[in-house]
Amino acid sequence: MPPSLSTTMPRIAALAACFAVATLAAGCATSPTPVAGAANTAVVPQAIPGLRAPRPGLLTAGQPAAADWHRLADDGVATVVNLRPEAEMQGRDARAEVTGAGMAYHAIPVAGASDLSDANAAALWQLLEGAEGTVLVHCASANRAGALLAIGAARSGAMGPVEALAFGKSAGLTSPALEAAVRGRLGLELEAPAAGD
Repeated sequence: MPPSLSTTMPRIAALAACFAVATLAAGCATSPTPVAGAANTAVVPQAIPGLRAPRPGLLTAGQPAAADWHRLADDGVATVVNLRPEAEMQGRDARAEVTGAGMAYHAIPVAGASDLSDANAAALWQLLEGAEGTVLVHCASANRAGALLAIGAARSGAMGPVEALAFGKSAGLTSPALEAAVRGRLGLELEAPAAGD
């Protein structure tokens, strides 16, 4: 029986906080950092890029490293949704990595704004609504995750367009181009550029 949300969410929140602190401490380095005094045999795991917890039971992030999957599973992640197309995976077998750590794996390829479709958003939202345990939705940076989640939240009726856009931003939507695409899909006006831009 999977752990209850009330018991896993504190661990997930702590995991997100630890990853954030590790990122700051590591200066966003891309290779593992040796532990001081450990004769270079142990390493501090690098943070998962862009890891966020926009709502209980949901994490978003950039691409986790292969070594991160078991740790995520141990901390209550039960389902992983990969939004990266196969061409971006650089030969990694994401399905094997994730299922090898004991989590369910789903792929909804979103290469860019043209794939921010109602069908893809509905598929993602359906996975979220039907999942037991915590779900991690990732792409390369969490931008596409936030964008598709915003559209899914609005199209499902769970949120109005303004609230859905804010939800998407909390989930990692930071790209002005993707935000413009989401605003268009949600029927929201584009923000005017700031003076001097």
